[in-house]
Amino acid sequence: MSFLWPQMLWLLLALPACVAAYLWLLRRRKAAVSYASLALVREALGPASRVRRHVPPALLLLALAAATVAIARPTAVITLPSQFQTIVLAIDVSLSMRATDVLPDRITAAQAAAKAFIEDHPPRARIGIVSFGGSAQLVQKPTDRSDELIAAIDRFQLQRGTATGSALVVSLATLFPDDDIDVESVVFGRPGGAAGGRGTAIDKPQEPKRERPPPVKPGSYPSGVIVLLSDGRRTTGPDPIEVAKMAADRGVRVFTVGFGTVEGATIGFEGWSAYVRLDEETLKAVAEITRGEYYHAGTAQDLKKVYQELNTRFVLERKDTEVTSLFAAAAALLAAFAGVLSIAWFGRFA
Repeated sequence: MSFLWPQMLWLLLALPACVAAYLWLLRRRKAAVSYASLALVREALGPASRVRRHVPPALLLLALAAATVAIARPTAVITLPSQFQTIVLAIDVSLSMRATDVLPDRITAAQAAAKAFIEDHPPRARIGIVSFGGSAQLVQKPTDRSDELIAAIDRFQLQRGTATGSALVVSLATLFPDDDIDVESVVFGRPGGAAGGRGTAIDKPQEPKRERPPPVKPGSYPSGVIVLLSDGRRTTGPDPIEVAKMAADRGVRVFTVGFGTVEGATIGFEGWSAYVRLDEETLKAVAEITRGEYYHAGTAQDLKKVYQELNTRFVLERKDTEVTSLFAAAAALLAAFAGVLSIAWFGRFA
């Protein structure tokens, strides 16, 4: 547990002073009664009553402690239902996905795992699909129709190159369709990655530029998330680290999945061969920048487990949540209970 206002915890030092004041009042009352009279009172009350008289003050002390903790605004990591409404799956379709170090081959295993994810996706969530090789395309707009999503996966065509950064840009534009993110300017390195960067004919009136939204806390966007799967290194397109910073500024988390063996594999296609190796460093960095997580899947079964875990994450999510109201409610209940017991046992609130 942590606190947003930890300096307020110094108020807890007042509790021992309250205990000392209570003991002082008890001694003062005893001094006001003669020894003989006090003995008669003790004999009449009995040991049980002598204990009960201290219960309401003890409850009030606990109420004060809970109220003080509430003032410090405590936070705790709590598992809550996820609020994700859109999940964008960005899947690598570069030629390296033909490698057979993952049986039967990487692309077939990736398609099967993605289909299983779709069939078991979180309720109320829509899924969009981005495929990327030498370029990135939105092959299926976010939808909750499983048949459309599976059909889009079946239409994958392998491409030369790996544009990981482009995949992230297209995924961001999918999550924020109203922000008019200029994908072309980011992909091709032209200035104006935000809205307003496109060139226009000189005889056409130019639309006023939209102001770029101010950066938010990384990982704070609650309505969407990106899951990026790649098996190789970027060979074209923008730097995925720079695009990850764009995602972090919008609060979007990117969960990255490194697919294939870490030691790499040699693939052949149409008379040429190439050695492909997983770029774990970049995938880990993208996840860290955006407050997501990195997963490695070395086999088809591993990949299915990763997608299953992600599905679980997207249904129930652990969040750092302020729990001030719980401590405030506990303080109120303790104080009320102390009052009820005091009135029931002694006919007064004291």
